[in-house]
Amino acid sequence: MTDSGVRGADVPELDVPEPDGHKPGVRGADVHDMRLSRLHGSLADPAMASMNFLNEVAIRFPNAISFAAGRPSEEFLDFAEVHRYVDVFIDHLRRDRGMTEAEAKRTVLQYGRTKGIIHELVGRHLEVDEGISVSSDSLVITVGCQEAMFLVLRALRTGPRDVVLAVSPTYVGLTGAARLVDLPVRPVRGGDRGIDFEDLGVRIAEARAAGLRPRALYIVPDVANPTGISLDLEARRELLRVAEAEDLLLLEDNAYGVFAGEGRLPSLKALDTGRRVVRLGSFAKTVLPGARVGYAVADQRVVDEDGGTSLLADHLSTIKSMLTVNTSPWSQAVVGGALVAHDYSLPAANRREIEVYQRNLRLVLAGLARRFPRDAERGPRISWNTPTGGFFLTLTVPFRADDELLEYSAKEHGVLWTPMSHFYGGDGGYEQIRLSLSQLTPETIEAGLDRLAALIRECSATR
Repeated sequence: MTDSGVRGADVPELDVPEPDGHKPGVRGADVHDMRLSRLHGSLADPAMASMNFLNEVAIRFPNAISFAAGRPSEEFLDFAEVHRYVDVFIDHLRRDRGMTEAEAKRTVLQYGRTKGIIHELVGRHLEVDEGISVSSDSLVITVGCQEAMFLVLRALRTGPRDVVLAVSPTYVGLTGAARLVDLPVRPVRGGDRGIDFEDLGVRIAEARAAGLRPRALYIVPDVANPTGISLDLEARRELLRVAEAEDLLLLEDNAYGVFAGEGRLPSLKALDTGRRVVRLGSFAKTVLPGARVGYAVADQRVVDEDGGTSLLADHLSTIKSMLTVNTSPWSQAVVGGALVAHDYSLPAANRREIEVYQRNLRLVLAGLARRFPRDAERGPRISWNTPTGGFFLTLTVPFRADDELLEYSAKEHGVLWTPMSHFYGGDGGYEQIRLSLSQLTPETIEAGLDRLAALIRECSATR
């Protein structure tokens, strides 16, 4: 940053305490230490530190083979392609939107519209890929899917009676965003089908009996993070029926749907005829993670006291205007160009990536089966699910797989994974681990599974 004329005697220097608690150059003054209890309560919650802890372990053991990172493959990241997409988007502004050179520059290089500048292109993508037909005005382009979650939860939280339901285990980003807006998360059992409807009914009834108001249910219906499970078609339809009967919104996070494999089912939003679904999306996995571009489809009608109506998206935009102001137009240009270049189809834009992730899934499943035959009379009794695609699968082991064991695994066996307890808020999943497939190669899969198998056998023998 430049000085901009602000340096002067009337601007105090920043006081930084020395390790012994004394401040240099300050006489007769006590150091101002803040108590954690006087900051927002979420900061003392161990669950909020999950991502930092996992990143820290990865940094400390850089030579460990990682089944932990849920990031997209870096094999196809390309500076030239990023520049090409920006050029395609600028050409789209000139050719298809009829903008002058000055208007195109302003659109991409200036502060932008709070709701975004690629909303129409995202709307076309949703129609082409998923048969979702919504007004582009119902779209808010956000700083990643994480901001989309925060905006919706902030809008729904009106008082201490409000709660959000989430299929457990659940993505820690949802849990963290909810805690930041003081919206308690009530878990709903997932089970083998992706959601236990009996438990969902029990949790709704329990919340209402306690005087609480369930506002929404968060769910990842396609190859979910962290489990890899997908909802079948009947479960999707049943979920929409429950949402209507119980007056719930469904917060559908669909970051991995493009990678769900053959026979991909309609999304919840594609099946939604009653505006019960708020679609939360991301281009981090499908276009460019560093662009940090996501979106919310919020076509629900909001009625004010005078009978006037607006879109929920308009109110999310109001919150966003006071949070991030707008999503980087340059980042949006990259995503918009990718959509235009591939006729608005993300499967078409991700053919190479889909092949890599499907290959990795096949290799990991086959590698687990070779190392742990299900009909073996001896050896550790472990099991795993078989997702149709995506980044993740769940491994169940006969011992406690917690943060302490993860550190031991990294140090002594050179392999990283994710304790599933992080996705239960520290209240379950201690005998499960999440394996991520997206950052691997055939060679690291084989070596990594050998290391993981050695850890499992060692822990099983000493159990």
